Amino acid sequence: MARPTKARTVEFFPENNYFVPVGKQKYDIEEVEIKIEELEAMRLKDIENLNQEECAKKMQVSRQTFQNIIDSARKKVAVSLTEGKAIRISGGHYTTKHCKFKCMDCGNEYNIQYSQDKVSCPSCGLNKVTCTKKAGLCKKLCRDK
Repeated sequence: MARPTKARTVEFFPENNYFVPVGKQKYDIEEVEIKIEELEAMRLKDIENLNQEECAKKMQVSRQTFQNIIDSARKKVAVSLTEGKAIRISGGHYTTKHCKFKCMDCGNEYNIQYSQDKVSCPSCGLNKVTCTKKAGLCKKLCRDK
């Protein structure tokens, strides 16, 4: 049995999370999903021009894991561009320092580790959770429940 995926630290969340080739309708096209941490890996390496070790450190993963993440992301982008598929950016196993959630039932306060943590408390499992910050970038993230 494989061990659980460790949450990757992510600092950037895109304004737009869906891209469609010109001339194609959204309902009439195949999609490729790029995970939030895959986009972060490409941003750190290709835009910020950090080396692999620096990228891995920022995302709090090993260099090998970082390489696996970025390889997966680049393959998905290449497939989308060459085969005319839409790109959806969502999901993944990530955490961020921008946002903390609190369970209104048990009082547990936590950082988001997975997408479902925005919907239900990882401690008690109930769905009475709310963001503790409600400002700036955090407000956009919380809206994506």
